[in-house]
Amino acid sequence: MLRALIAPVLVLLFCARLAAADVAALPFVSPVFGEHMVLQRGKPNRIWGWSTPGAEVRVEIAGQSARATAAADGRWQAELTPPPAGGPYTLTIDGPQHVEIGDILVGDVWLCSGQSNMEFSLRGARDGEAEVAAANHPGIRFFRVPTKSAYGPVVVPTGEWKVCAPEIFPMWGGGSAVAYYFARKVNAETGVPIGVIQSAVGGTPAECWMEPATLERMPEFGPALAEIARFKARGEPEYGNFISHWYDAFDRGQKEEWGKAQLDDSAWKPTSLKTAFADLGVPESPAVVWLRRDIELPDPVPAGMAKVLLGVVEKMDTVFINGRWIGASSWVENPRAYPIAPEVLRPGRNTVAIRVLKTKPDGGFTTPAADLKIVLGDGTAVPLEGTWKGTVSVDARAPHPLPFAYENYPTMPAVLFNGMIRPLAPLALTGALWYQGEANQFKAQQYRTLLPAMIADWRAAFGQGDFPFYIVSLPAFMQRKSEPPAAADGWTQIREIQLEIGHRVPGAATIVTVDTGDADNIHPTEKVPVGERLARLALKNVYGRDVVTAGPTFAKFEKLSGALRIHFTGTEGGLVVKGDKLGEFAVAGEDKVWHWAEARLEGDMVVVSSAQVPQPVAVRYAWQANPLATLFNGAGLPAAPFRSDNW
Repeated sequence: MLRALIAPVLVLLFCARLAAADVAALPFVSPVFGEHMVLQRGKPNRIWGWSTPGAEVRVEIAGQSARATAAADGRWQAELTPPPAGGPYTLTIDGPQHVEIGDILVGDVWLCSGQSNMEFSLRGARDGEAEVAAANHPGIRFFRVPTKSAYGPVVVPTGEWKVCAPEIFPMWGGGSAVAYYFARKVNAETGVPIGVIQSAVGGTPAECWMEPATLERMPEFGPALAEIARFKARGEPEYGNFISHWYDAFDRGQKEEWGKAQLDDSAWKPTSLKTAFADLGVPESPAVVWLRRDIELPDPVPAGMAKVLLGVVEKMDTVFINGRWIGASSWVENPRAYPIAPEVLRPGRNTVAIRVLKTKPDGGFTTPAADLKIVLGDGTAVPLEGTWKGTVSVDARAPHPLPFAYENYPTMPAVLFNGMIRPLAPLALTGALWYQGEANQFKAQQYRTLLPAMIADWRAAFGQGDFPFYIVSLPAFMQRKSEPPAAADGWTQIREIQLEIGHRVPGAATIVTVDTGDADNIHPTEKVPVGERLARLALKNVYGRDVVTAGPTFAKFEKLSGALRIHFTGTEGGLVVKGDKLGEFAVAGEDKVWHWAEARLEGDMVVVSSAQVPQPVAVRYAWQANPLATLFNGAGLPAAPFRSDNW
């Protein structure tokens, strides 16, 4: 009987010790609160951390104080209203530990998120070196969240607050150019300290940034979520993508490190980059092959950044040089162009190894062999065509399983919400800036559901109502079409949906950047207009400034004899034509065939007509991925692309 009573007590004591150990591994104060931070002005701020269950914690700043008690899971949370904007202040936290956090400013905190164009560092922007050299702004602070994909909730964020200064803007992994230009303009015009929380990851679709429970209500994400749950149950690494798990399971070359510098490849077959799959016996089917060859480099190796150019690859490649991982891609860089760090290359013999996964009969390297090369720092080209050694690592012919998806960076549903948004909440903030959509262009109409749901997820997580959520509409990209397209490409559809959501979702707004961009580069370097147009939204809606936030926006049209007269809102300062003439308008009749239109200003309206469309019934403007933006208002803001039809 006594033994029966003692056993449950021992179990409870053991569980309590485990719980105490778990709590001990958590920080007394969440790392989102740190030296140089910005606390949100004018609203309650929740301060939290972890301690022994039942422990009392006192938080104080500038005479304002609050108390909290650690819950059963060890988490404590105090709430206080900070002093007026300005500083610096010191935040003191007392309890089982004593912590003082100095150089705190009180101002406005903005969460800046999205994919690579939000992540894009100031140093890489136009005139980046000069901009970085002048980036000394003690009233602006950055907290950059490193990439963290997670298959379950993360409670402790990673990162630290830094004062805006040149050293926080390295070429890669530095402070966001868009966020910087936004913060600089708002801080300069209001004097309010600005805190930037940068939580962005290149190539990521919106569903990465959404609450798992929300995605579970969308049937199309069920299989992916179930696969993630299986990875989690097996304790597999939290890659955030499916292909890495597939390689772990099936790629013999990865397990045996076929990318290393020294390897006995004497049994491999001679081949070439362009003929490898056929030479190795898998010409039609999905397969993974590994290829190796030596190249000779001069002594000394020319200084400067070298790069390896592999052209367009279907589906995925991974490059090693002298045993060092150089780059890998399945979409983001196509054609492939990977930088090579200076210490990788050496005079004389260098070993190049490439893993290639193809999924189509004509997959693999699709660019002419002469364009596959390493370009040294002085521009010298080292051809990669020639004789390689190769072998098959995975012959993925049916019934061999293929991966659920092929991206090799975080693209799984919910993994970045778990790892990079959830641990920040419920930090007090002013609003969010969102520059994303490129990765959703291939299922563009799905974005109409995803983005509003994601906004709702973030607002629920932070618990501060419908805070401002400002969206960057996609800039110009890809080659301009010479004739009006009959159907919208995914890029144009995303742009339309972003504008729609900016009007439809309470507290949201969208800026137009169609006059910026680069036909050949998904990462345009011109970021000043993007950041400053976002700042205009904040200055008007948050700070009450009398500024224009939008360019000409389609309101309605009226039919004339053989023409249409278009009415706009957002015509402050009058309509302005940039370029040789007013263009990029198209009209169609009842046959739904589009023709370019002649366009002319008529006050704050535009009249369009076409000799090929005697009775126009619909009009479009800038309705392609890379339109010629010609219509602006007097404030210098571009007209929003639009269509009057719903065809």
